[in-house]
Amino acid sequence: MGLGAAALLGAARRPMFAAVYQPANTDWFANCHFGISTHWTAQSQPVGQDDWLPFDEAVDRFSATGYVDQAARAGAEYVIFTGTHALQMLPAPSAAIDHIASGRTTKRDLIGELADACHARGLRFILYYNHSCNSGDDSGWEHAVGYHAADKSRLVSNLLSILSELGARYGSRLDAWWFDSCYSLDPRGVYNSVTTDLHGFEFPWEDWTAAAKAGFKNRLVTLSSGMLTHFLYSTHQDYEGGEANDLIAVPTSRYTPDRLQAHRWVCLDNPAWVHGSVKTPLAAPRFPLASVTDYVRTSNRASVPVTFNLDIDRTGLISPQSLAFLREVKQQL
Repeated sequence: MGLGAAALLGAARRPMFAAVYQPANTDWFANCHFGISTHWTAQSQPVGQDDWLPFDEAVDRFSATGYVDQAARAGAEYVIFTGTHALQMLPAPSAAIDHIASGRTTKRDLIGELADACHARGLRFILYYNHSCNSGDDSGWEHAVGYHAADKSRLVSNLLSILSELGARYGSRLDAWWFDSCYSLDPRGVYNSVTTDLHGFEFPWEDWTAAAKAGFKNRLVTLSSGMLTHFLYSTHQDYEGGEANDLIAVPTSRYTPDRLQAHRWVCLDNPAWVHGSVKTPLAAPRFPLASVTDYVRTSNRASVPVTFNLDIDRTGLISPQSLAFLREVKQQL
């Protein structure tokens, strides 16, 4: 089942585009036991006193193979890596972003290296992207990208150019997208964090998905409606965002009522998602081993994968306790 009764509400309010959209095959995702995600962002802080570096230097020192090795040894079968979050700071080159606002990209293509490292180890690679127009978290970007412009066509053009560029560059190395903060572009869902005057504008989600999947129809896409909600901004998507945070909303079937591949995303250790406090230790698992194992096993019986978000510091170190914990989970499945 979906994450809530909002699924039917969403279905009742949306246009019916299902007849013209061909969903991607989600069998590979349904066959996964669990994957890991990390919210490694420009706001991530180091554990050690002397480990803070500017974003571009932190990206230069980040070990892509070391990161993927950590995930693989923990038993993960895929990775969700955060490209951008509260701040529109991308650990990769992007002419589209540079055209909108300078100083927000890097020369090193860490995203591409991570995708390559994942595939070399037999893991799938999912890229999380946030447009970063969220209640003034990055006000300079909001104005530069056109979020507050009276005519929202510039906003749409800018965002689609970013997706098109990244999608074309990573090609078949990018197995799926996970898109956040749809509720800051569209007020119809359970959450509404729109902070601009839309002047009747409706965001073109079908164009967004088309840009994200251009040339790669088998690439999966999800449009997140927020924690513990399931609202369809468009039927042009393939799987459920699945943010549950805790070990709740236990799935009972592979598909949601609106035929999206079901998915759950749980914070295994740090419920704040981002390691945002300097000189603090990485969080340890906050659930009993038996509870997590049972949750994964139950989800997998319904062909539903579970993603565990793990605490990670600015140097790229993932919580060793959480990694060891997941190794035990994998052994018991």
